[in-house]
Amino acid sequence: MDTPLVSVSNLERVFGFGSERIRAVHDLSLEVFSGQLVVITGRSGAGKTTFLNLVAGLDQPTNGNILIQGQDLSRLSEWDLTQLRRRSIGFVFQSFGLLPLLSAFENVELPLRIAGWNRKERARRTEECLAVVRLGDRANHRPYELSGGEQQRVAIARALVHQPVLILADEPTGELDSSTGEAIFALLKQIVEKEEVGIIVATHDVAMAKIATSSRELSDGTFID
Repeated sequence: MDTPLVSVSNLERVFGFGSERIRAVHDLSLEVFSGQLVVITGRSGAGKTTFLNLVAGLDQPTNGNILIQGQDLSRLSEWDLTQLRRRSIGFVFQSFGLLPLLSAFENVELPLRIAGWNRKERARRTEECLAVVRLGDRANHRPYELSGGEQQRVAIARALVHQPVLILADEPTGELDSSTGEAIFALLKQIVEKEEVGIIVATHDVAMAKIATSSRELSDGTFID
């Protein structure tokens, strides 16, 4: 059997001290493989963002283990975690997170500049990813010239451009209308199939779980059946 891309075991994150302790997430176990779109549903405050932050190594669990491609995140230094995120993980946010003075092309290209790719390869890969999200003809437009759905497509291309093995998406349709949101989820499904990455999406929209490879619901910090 293939090795999981992400393996989470008995994960717990507690905030506070003494009687003020809050178990943000607890008893979480999950495996994600390359080529899977895994959707985590739940209401606001259920622990979805905390879970994604833990998987990304942006926060440390109180108990439990997280492995990405067999690497135990608890054994990595801050520098190693930063390199892991830079090279292996892409992020998609609810608010798009695009730089307003840069064109769509420049926003997508930026991670490759930071990573030190040469100009020719940056251009090739950026154009490739804009084509994947069907925005090749909007490459020179700035974010304010794009619709919400188009901005999120640019954000997805940016998350994909450095060829990560894993993409984490936190409420990627939260600021979009329902039909545009459905189109974004369909695009994520296509990317999973074409690029052979693993994608974990946190969303309050339970309808989106229907197109996922698998889905889990978070309630009060833990998965429920």
